[in-house]
Amino acid sequence: MTERKIRVLIAKPGLDGHDRGAKVVARALRDAGMEVIYTGLRQTPEMIAEAALQEDVDVVGLSILSGAHMALVPRVMELLRENGQEHVRVFIGGIIPDEDVPRLLEMGVYAVYGPGTLTDDIVEDIRKAILGAEAPAA
Repeated sequence: MTERKIRVLIAKPGLDGHDRGAKVVARALRDAGMEVIYTGLRQTPEMIAEAALQEDVDVVGLSILSGAHMALVPRVMELLRENGQEHVRVFIGGIIPDEDVPRLLEMGVYAVYGPGTLTDDIVEDIRKAILGAEAPAA
């Protein structure tokens, strides 16, 4: 019997139009054997949560470069909870000030990644999250 692949939704919330990093991460996750759904640019939190529900994902990865993470992430988290998706792990990558990281982790974000993060580290953290291992240090 084959093991079910980890399903990951990569999303670009807000008005930020730069998605190279999101595409690099999506490719690395695919290369690591995960199923990846990329939503494209300029997604609302409602669109992201609905896609996560429809695609039955294990992980939502948000790429945010616009500085709107403290408005967008709480709304995505709220909508996931409303949809009964408390089990979905949320990861964030982008330009996130260090002082915001603890607040994001407190609201339930699994990990936050900044520029220069190795894709191998992201792959490993997602595997750990889905297999139930300890959360990584921010």
